Amino acid sequence: KKKKPMAIPCTNTSNKIQRLWLLLPLLIIITMITLSDVAEAENEKIIINVGAIVNLNTRMGKEQKTAMDIAAESFNSSLSKTHSLILHFRHSDRDPLIAASAAEELIQDKKVKLIIGMETWQEAALVADVGNRAQVPVISFAAPTINPPLIQHDWPFLIRVASDRAAQMKCIADVVSLYTWKRVIVIYQDDGYGGDAGMLAVLSEALQDVGSKIEYHLVLPRVSSLSNPSWGELEEILKLPTFQSRVFIVLQSSFPAVTNLFRVAKKMGLLGRDSAWIITESITSLLDSQVNHDMVGTLGIKSYYANNTSSYAKFVEVFQTRFPEEDNSKPGIYALRAYDLIIIVSQAIRNTTNSTNLQLLLNTVQNNYMGLSGKMHFKRGEVLYTPIFRIINIVEGNRYKELDFWRPEVGFSQSLSKETSKNRSDGVGTVVWPGNLTERPPKGWAMPTARKPLRIVVPGRTSFSAFVKVDTLPYDGFCIQIFYKVLSRLGYPLPYELHAVNGSYDDLVEQVHNKTFDAGVGDFTVLADRLDKVEFTQPYIGSGLSMIVQEKNEQSTWMFLKPLTWEMWAASGGVLVYTILIIWFLERPSNPEFSGPLKNQIGTATWFAFTSLFFSHREKIHNNLTRVVVVMWLFVVLILTSSYTANLSSMLTIQRLKPNVTDIEILKRTNSKVGLDGDSFVVTYLESVLKFNSQSIITISSEFNYTEAFTNRSISAAFLELPYAKVFMNHYCKGYTATTPTFRFGGLSFIFQKGSPIALDFTKAILELLEDGELKSLEDTWLTPNRDCPNNASTDVPDSLSVKNFMGLYVISSATSTICLLLSFIILLKKFQQHEDAYPGNASDESVWNRTVRIARFLYNKEFNVPSRAPSIVDVPELTSSQGEHVITSTPQELQLQASTLAQTESGPLH
Repeated sequence: KKKKPMAIPCTNTSNKIQRLWLLLPLLIIITMITLSDVAEAENEKIIINVGAIVNLNTRMGKEQKTAMDIAAESFNSSLSKTHSLILHFRHSDRDPLIAASAAEELIQDKKVKLIIGMETWQEAALVADVGNRAQVPVISFAAPTINPPLIQHDWPFLIRVASDRAAQMKCIADVVSLYTWKRVIVIYQDDGYGGDAGMLAVLSEALQDVGSKIEYHLVLPRVSSLSNPSWGELEEILKLPTFQSRVFIVLQSSFPAVTNLFRVAKKMGLLGRDSAWIITESITSLLDSQVNHDMVGTLGIKSYYANNTSSYAKFVEVFQTRFPEEDNSKPGIYALRAYDLIIIVSQAIRNTTNSTNLQLLLNTVQNNYMGLSGKMHFKRGEVLYTPIFRIINIVEGNRYKELDFWRPEVGFSQSLSKETSKNRSDGVGTVVWPGNLTERPPKGWAMPTARKPLRIVVPGRTSFSAFVKVDTLPYDGFCIQIFYKVLSRLGYPLPYELHAVNGSYDDLVEQVHNKTFDAGVGDFTVLADRLDKVEFTQPYIGSGLSMIVQEKNEQSTWMFLKPLTWEMWAASGGVLVYTILIIWFLERPSNPEFSGPLKNQIGTATWFAFTSLFFSHREKIHNNLTRVVVVMWLFVVLILTSSYTANLSSMLTIQRLKPNVTDIEILKRTNSKVGLDGDSFVVTYLESVLKFNSQSIITISSEFNYTEAFTNRSISAAFLELPYAKVFMNHYCKGYTATTPTFRFGGLSFIFQKGSPIALDFTKAILELLEDGELKSLEDTWLTPNRDCPNNASTDVPDSLSVKNFMGLYVISSATSTICLLLSFIILLKKFQQHEDAYPGNASDESVWNRTVRIARFLYNKEFNVPSRAPSIVDVPELTSSQGEHVITSTPQELQLQASTLAQTESGPLH
């Protein structure tokens, strides 16, 4: 019997289907209950309305809106189950009035608890006023460059979140200083409200701190003010016929205006090899999404933020889905800040039921929140970021390479690490400059070309042709040869044209100042009032005011006294007299040639001292102490006579020339005529500084006319700068002398327009020429070619010998004589004491006066009258010679005995 296998499965399947149909209504009921619960939960969420005012026509505004939407969606979907954040966007079009009107509408109609946005400070200020009245917190993406002192008092509900513009201006100034650019042109777009005034003031101050300045302000028109979309008005604006600077700083502008600015600038040749362009963060942050090949070589500044975190990568991934049409839609710093602020607001809302509690919001911001845009901290109503900037270099379209970091306390460095970061002074990195310049930094100046060479003014009329000769072509002279030497050391070609112009030097300086000429080559003196007008190079020769006068031969009857000063004569005489007295005192008792009356003794001693000057003395010396004194005196005589003879010989051999005038005061007091170059500043200097009478000043046009003026007594003196005085004295050796300059000036130099980088290159080359000795060689060739004629016709006459030259010798001689005198006193006093000890009765009843007289007589005669008994004072009779001298009476036998005794104590006579 066959079985039917399919009967049982069919029955089972139909039963299952019936059961499912029975469960379907139950599933529907459960689903409806669940959806009802969800809807009820949604209705129970607290709705927080937040207003956002941005410029939706710009890339920055679009990025900010997208970033805030992403943050709000993240909060609503996963971060909070009790609150719902709804953003209400309004378009401001950078118009403060529209922004203020939108704020009022958001507060009144949408009941927003907070307003965020505002791209400009003008918008933020008006919206903050609206927020103050409604007590609604306002978070602004803009802040003033210079904070008003009462900003917190005026807008207590305002929180400012923006880059530190002052630090950004300092960074730009450091870039300018790093490449030694002295003049810059600032470009910004007119917003109709003067919003860039504070930024310009800060930038100007920062540039002055590094020795640079703003040469010109270039204001771009607003897009709405342009008559046609081709931006043809820019060509008129960018015509800079009188400005040589080629360093452009673009502070603030919309990206369409910047794009057309670079396009027109390239067309007009302002993006050449020696141009430099710098853009600020507001423009740099939009480069990722824009393509502009005209901006290649531009330097930009970006706020640094970490782009290697997972949260950043996640945000960028979501962000790029909102801009699928963009090739590179990475968010900028403004988008990151907008995202961070919505996250901060959402956290504050989640943590409090009172969303209008501003203090809580401020505390939340103050907690060193670390967001995608960096670490934030709150201070005085402003959210501050640690200013760290990254220098970028646009290399192709919208592609750029990152260079060095910049921090206020460090400057430029390759790394943020404290261990490896160092302040760089050689640049911000390897930069590709406009015009594909890579081998050197741009000059930042309108450099000369073959079509437009450097126009150089040369003095057409000079008093001394050795400096500049323009009567023949090519021009020649000391200054021109230096110019040629400098050109060979510049390292780059410098097309130029030399133009000889007749006029004073002040006139030529003014023509360089007013940009009639680019530079001046010649003998321009560096003066303080000229520094404000032109740029001077390193002086190639020193300068000072020198006075030239005639000389006459000096003849004197008392020439033999000139070798020694009067002090020297007096000191020598004093030492001579002192030596005479010492010799007389030491030799008188024992030397018969010094015996006799007192005047004969003094005469003999004097004759001995004088004859010793010529080593012709014949008197014999008996005392050893006298021999010491005489030896020292003969040594003094030898040195003194040799020096006197040598100095007198020099004075008689060298021709002594005496200047007719020795002092400027004499010229002024006597109203004497003085001559000088009429085209020089010396005329004004003599009148205003030295106070010469203008009627006493005679202008002389040529170097050859000075000698004629001296000869016919038209002038008593000539005032020339030191280099010209060298030339004059080298030509006229005889009969003139030049004083050493007592009034110094800055030297002779070349001049350029203020801020010209070529002046710095010339300075470096001149310093090299000075160090190599080439300038000295040129100076000898052109200024002092006559080797037979010294710079000054009068030779220095030896000075008279002074006491200072022989002080040591005189002190030794006097000290030796004094020591010998004291030794003699000691010996005599010892003998006197021995005599007193042998005859104690002599002083038994002797008065002090009598004893003193007796000692003095003993020292004078150096002998005793020794009686057979001890005499009293009355037993010592005195005899008076016919000449009036007092002597102690002794018999001839006693005198012979005393002389014999004294001779035994001293050596034999000196022959």
